[in-house]
Amino acid sequence: MDGVPRVPEQRRPERSAALRFGVLGPVRAWHGDDPLATGSPQQRALLAALLLREGRTATASELIDALWGEEPPPRALAAVRTYASRLRKVLSPGVLVSESGGYALRLSDARSLDVAAAQELAAEAEKAKNAGDLGHARQVLNEALALWDGESLAGVPGPHADTQRTRLEEWRLQLLESRLDMDLEQGCHAEAVSELTALTAAHPLRERLRELLMLALYRSGRQAEALAVYADTRRLLADELGVDPRAGLKELQQRILRADPGLAEPSAPAAEPAAAPVRPAQLPATVPDFTGRAAFVTELGEVLASAEGRVMAVSALAGIGGVGKTTLAVHVAHQSRGAFPDGQLYVDLQGAGPRPAEPETVLGSFLRALGTAESAIPDSLEERAALYRSVLDGRRVLVLLDNAKDAAQVRPLLPGMEGCAALVTSRVRMVDLAGAHLVDLDVMSPEEALSLFTKIVGAERVASEREAALDVVAACGFLPLAIRIAASRLAARRTWTVSVLAAKLADERRRLDELQAGDLAVKATFELGYGQLEPAQARAFRLLGLADGPDISLAAAAAVLNLPVEDTEDLLESLVDTSLLESAAPGRYRYHDLVRLYARACAERDEWPPSERDAAMSRLLDFYLATVAEGYAIERPGDRLVDHLEKPRTAGLTFENRRAAQDWLYSEAVSLLACVRQSSDNARLRRAVDLLWAAVDLAESGANSREYEAAATALRDAARAVSDSRAEGRAVLVLANARHWSGYFDQADEEARQALRLSEAAGDPLPCCWAANILGAFAFYQNRYVEAEEHLERAIKDFRACGDLSGTASALCNLSRLHLATDRADSAVRLARQGTGMYEELGHTLKAANGHYALGMALSRNGQLSAASAHLKDALQVFRTSRQRLWEGMTLFRLAEVDLLVRSPAQAAANAEMALSMLRGIGGEWRRGNVLTVLGKALSGIGQTGRAQVCWREALEIYERLHSPEAAEVQALLTPAAAA
Repeated sequence: MDGVPRVPEQRRPERSAALRFGVLGPVRAWHGDDPLATGSPQQRALLAALLLREGRTATASELIDALWGEEPPPRALAAVRTYASRLRKVLSPGVLVSESGGYALRLSDARSLDVAAAQELAAEAEKAKNAGDLGHARQVLNEALALWDGESLAGVPGPHADTQRTRLEEWRLQLLESRLDMDLEQGCHAEAVSELTALTAAHPLRERLRELLMLALYRSGRQAEALAVYADTRRLLADELGVDPRAGLKELQQRILRADPGLAEPSAPAAEPAAAPVRPAQLPATVPDFTGRAAFVTELGEVLASAEGRVMAVSALAGIGGVGKTTLAVHVAHQSRGAFPDGQLYVDLQGAGPRPAEPETVLGSFLRALGTAESAIPDSLEERAALYRSVLDGRRVLVLLDNAKDAAQVRPLLPGMEGCAALVTSRVRMVDLAGAHLVDLDVMSPEEALSLFTKIVGAERVASEREAALDVVAACGFLPLAIRIAASRLAARRTWTVSVLAAKLADERRRLDELQAGDLAVKATFELGYGQLEPAQARAFRLLGLADGPDISLAAAAAVLNLPVEDTEDLLESLVDTSLLESAAPGRYRYHDLVRLYARACAERDEWPPSERDAAMSRLLDFYLATVAEGYAIERPGDRLVDHLEKPRTAGLTFENRRAAQDWLYSEAVSLLACVRQSSDNARLRRAVDLLWAAVDLAESGANSREYEAAATALRDAARAVSDSRAEGRAVLVLANARHWSGYFDQADEEARQALRLSEAAGDPLPCCWAANILGAFAFYQNRYVEAEEHLERAIKDFRACGDLSGTASALCNLSRLHLATDRADSAVRLARQGTGMYEELGHTLKAANGHYALGMALSRNGQLSAASAHLKDALQVFRTSRQRLWEGMTLFRLAEVDLLVRSPAQAAANAEMALSMLRGIGGEWRRGNVLTVLGKALSGIGQTGRAQVCWREALEIYERLHSPEAAEVQALLTPAAAA
């Protein structure tokens, strides 16, 4: 920063640009944001002594004692006067005053001193905590702690400064402990472990920090480590002080040994959530023209009102599609909001569709909505369900589970806590949902149906044609969805009379009492709306229904219809007006699941020529392929992959920068992968494989790795079925790459070998390059160094032959790691620099971060630790902004290794803990074992040997299960000699 002191950001309270002072760090002064010269260390000591007296006068003798103690210099009084004179010239007039033989600072606002601002914030936090608002209390405490800028009174001499420095550091630690305690109260256990590990290393005898660390570890599912912390603490206290741990620490150890259920959830007041105090309000808007169903509204409202004092109130509505289950449930939920002041959750479980929502996915969404940090959300369904119930304990929340498949899908999503309630809608009766209040929803009565029709169309138009209106609602079978569709069409056509609509319906299949099957009844109602569409609307309705995925973007819809975006938007908005299509968000559209099925049936029946169905889906695939290729080229300049992809015949989107391309890819991921899985027929297979290959970020980042692997498996099987060796080779390569990032090295190794054989046979050069590079990495991981070098040398040669500089750089960086493992540190650095330089010359930001990662590793092994840390931190910043969670975690792990080499075990432990949290659920067990090994070394370095042993034992179990050679190193660490 060019030597200019940092100005602490004192955001609260707001002040005008005036004098400000800081002692929570170096002693400094500012006028506004302009730093002022505060002079020599003794002069700063004088300023600090006056500032910390909070406006009270300090006599000359008191100041002399503060600056020099019992041995002042001969001219101490003259020196004090000189320092005061110099400060007067720097400060505003009237600030430093002489009175009663001493000096005082007269500040217009006491809060202009950072200590006073911190005191005010701490008081506000305490008030919020007492009121039960832990979220606000944590936020304010973080603001207070942010005012510290290193050691208080840094560089200031004198006994007074020493005393105050100790006092301020103790106060800072007390604030930190208070904030960490609230972190745990709100369920932020995983985040707290890293910070507490570093703090216990810096303050090993502070038992409260140890207690918080034990609790954080226990709540993170790391019971053995929590107990090891106690053992380490007891040994340390006995060795250093000759005392036992205090009673609170002993009690916590016993509770952990008993697996006390009270430890598994926050101990905050009942009204306080286990995470940030968020009140979700996710209910969809209720329809303004809700009609009828009075008995059901009363019945359901009474059940929900009885939730207080009951374990849980559950009502399950069943009925055919279009009967108004969701509308009724949403209406009742809105009316009951007052009974559930802590929030309302909503989810469409997509039970009637081909891919119902997974309960663990829904629970993750609910936990985030309730304020749970991403890193605190466990992986398994059982753990998420348990945390969900813990978060809801003491809260009154209504959960609306719409469109459920069956009771098995619903059970994990039920709150299960007193005061909470659940409303469930489904096409099936949930007789096996224990304790549920079952409601069967039938069609409307004629009076209710006519009332709904009248509200939409208008009383004046219906009054003069009451009989025709009755004919219309009867033709709709009194089904609310059908009535709404028919009425919306009439409302949009002012020239039509009700009789015209009735006449149009007379010839349609409308007699629902003759159609006993629910699906047929719904289909008949949809026919009413479909039959009234204009030809262009009907075509759009049919073709868009062919696409899988939860919704479709405007640009993708335009590709399906082969129309300009503006025309497409007009058509889609007109379909929204008919209620045949929904606007999920600006620029995104979706079908009701039953409407989608009907649209597809219409496409099968009415689309002519039939080849237009395939053409529409082909255009969608081309759109995705062209857009992903555009994003890939921006993200990876110089990479030749885009030149080897199938050429799309439909244009895609263009992006201004890599951030926009990334945003699009991740927002479109689910629909894109659905399109891939839908495109396994022979005509589209190669393009689908190439689309998945170019969308590799979805696997490498860990964001959609499971869905990505499933799509790759489906394409591999499809290619194998039609004996397309080129498509199969690429699909198997994509699958091998995905398995690589998921940590399934044995499977990935075999698949990469298959990809190499297939691609060689098909004369497909680029997959051969990729396969050789991947095989080299796998062989390296498994200590097959000679084989690894052969593969990587081949990859470099083949990438160069293809003119692929980016691929060449990747193989060079991998070869650098191999040279490191075989004690060729100098050449490892040279190779990593060469690869990184190629990336940077290409302007390849993301892959250049991979180069910096490799270079950081090489430099650390070569003893250039400061440079290694700098390169790794550069890489870390890029990975964070690029949402590369796996690489972010791995870079934190490598930084922890460097921290160990520079003998900073506390920082190593903090980075390793963050890596462990970041890699949860991605990257595979082998990588987790590596992080645990380094974490154990760091913990051993800060004296937490018991906890280190726990980490090493877990790592050993992983390595032995995977038959990894690293098991020998960890076994050695666990021997008594190594521990000593």
